[in-house]
Amino acid sequence: MKNDNNERLTEEETAISETPSSEPVVAKKEKVGFLPRIHLTKRDGVSYFEAILVRALAILAALIVCAIMTVLVTHDNPLSIYATIFKGAFGKGRGFVTLHEIAILLGVSLAVTPAFRMRFWNIGAEGQTLIGGLATALVMLQFHDKVNVYALAVMMLVAGLFAGAVWGVIPAVFKAQWNTNETLFTLMMNYVAIQLVEYFLKIADKSGSNVVGPRLLGDGLPNLFGVQYLFNIVVIAFLTVLLYIYLRYSKHGYEISVVGESENTARYIGINVKKVVIRTMILSGALCGLAGFLIVGGASHSINKDIVGGRGFTAIMVSWLAKFNPLMMVLTTLLLVFMARGADEVSTMFGLNKSFSDIITGIILFFIIGCEFFIRYRVHFDRPSAQGKEEN
Repeated sequence: MKNDNNERLTEEETAISETPSSEPVVAKKEKVGFLPRIHLTKRDGVSYFEAILVRALAILAALIVCAIMTVLVTHDNPLSIYATIFKGAFGKGRGFVTLHEIAILLGVSLAVTPAFRMRFWNIGAEGQTLIGGLATALVMLQFHDKVNVYALAVMMLVAGLFAGAVWGVIPAVFKAQWNTNETLFTLMMNYVAIQLVEYFLKIADKSGSNVVGPRLLGDGLPNLFGVQYLFNIVVIAFLTVLLYIYLRYSKHGYEISVVGESENTARYIGINVKKVVIRTMILSGALCGLAGFLIVGGASHSINKDIVGGRGFTAIMVSWLAKFNPLMMVLTTLLLVFMARGADEVSTMFGLNKSFSDIITGIILFFIIGCEFFIRYRVHFDRPSAQGKEEN
């Protein structure tokens, strides 16, 4: 009996060893050989110096590619084209104009930043800035010849801030109460703002020019110290420092960051998420209204549906590239405006199609945006060994 039992056990052990249960082990060993040689891992952290170095290398690589593209397409000297780009941005009599363009774009970028840090995707900066400019124009139309310039400036400022804040708080209330999609909501409100401006133009000016200018609105704000655009530049410089302090050191800035990281965590530690969302979008919209006030009252002294010029959408890229840091936005805005104005000068001086200047700008932006990938992730060209996989 014992011998029969031993034989039966031996047969069962043999059968178990021959079952397909061992196949996954073999398959796992075979799959190790197909592991990719190139794989990615997320970086735990990158030092400030390393991040700056990667971005600098990206800009250098972009300039080299642009030079090669210039030689192949135009047969012109790329160095002369780069000199023309610099001349177009900071040549004689153009420095303050470029600084003003930087200031206005920076102002709109600062406006969307509090909302973006809260992960509220405010795509409506174009409309919020435009509606702030419209409110400023209405005040100028009604009161430019009835009150002194200082009272008019205060009234224009209050109107621009209020209109922008209202345009920003509407989608915030819907998001806080009914969890609507803020991206789509704010985007659609851009078109509502455009239609309101169109309606205003048809009523205010019967000539059909689609532009209401100083003839009806007056001269707006006077130049600071007699220097054109200086007032706008000073206001935006002060706002940059103020918003940096607000977001980094104030209680409200801390609450915005916590809500952006996790709404559940914010509720757990006692933060009223709905209140923070609404309050932050009031701030974001008001700052857009401030930009509209500066564009209409401090620069053009006119209003039309294209007066914002797409800055509301460009500001999204500026804020993202700067990682929502107001001080870093200064450099990002400088680069974008420098390339845009310089590329326009290239098209004029060399008789090239404007599309070529857009290509140059696009290549540089592609490298700048692409380098953010290498700041976040590390590329490995080694392949894990099969022995290491087996041991794991």
